Amino acid sequence: MEHHEEKNDLLADAVALRERGRREEARELLVALAADRPDDAEVAYQTAWAHDVLGLEAEAVPYYERALAGAGTGLTPDDRRGALLGLGSTYRILGRYDDSVTLLTGAVEEFPEDGSLRTFLAMALYNTGRHHESVRTLLRLLAATSEDPSVREYRRAIEHYAEDLDATE
Repeated sequence: MEHHEEKNDLLADAVALRERGRREEARELLVALAADRPDDAEVAYQTAWAHDVLGLEAEAVPYYERALAGAGTGLTPDDRRGALLGLGSTYRILGRYDDSVTLLTGAVEEFPEDGSLRTFLAMALYNTGRHHESVRTLLRLLAATSEDPSVREYRRAIEHYAEDLDATE
């Protein structure tokens, strides 16, 4: 039990450092913790995130991948969703567009109600040249989630055209 409490204390310390703007110190603490606990998905996820916020996307990838290994065992559903979004977005930033589409497609299937996953998938689809699918994804999301009265008024038409962007009627 002490080992678990120690991990939680160290994670809390890293979060506190990050919240005080001491991101590099938080990253260093998490790297050390991840080295000590290489199979801990939660630590790997927090370490990936610490790299991401510093613009160290390439360094974040192995931690995200470690966090998600074995279907993300050890992550809460919200952290798993966050790790999928983080890794998918990071793949895209690094120009790994096909990897991003593959990962985010699976993430959308796993978390179909999450609009942020669909948004990042649309961006990755765009980067792979799948422009129609990208716009379709965004239009479906817009139609489903917009509170704008003028969008809601045309929701059916938007949903219809999302299915066939070349349709004229």
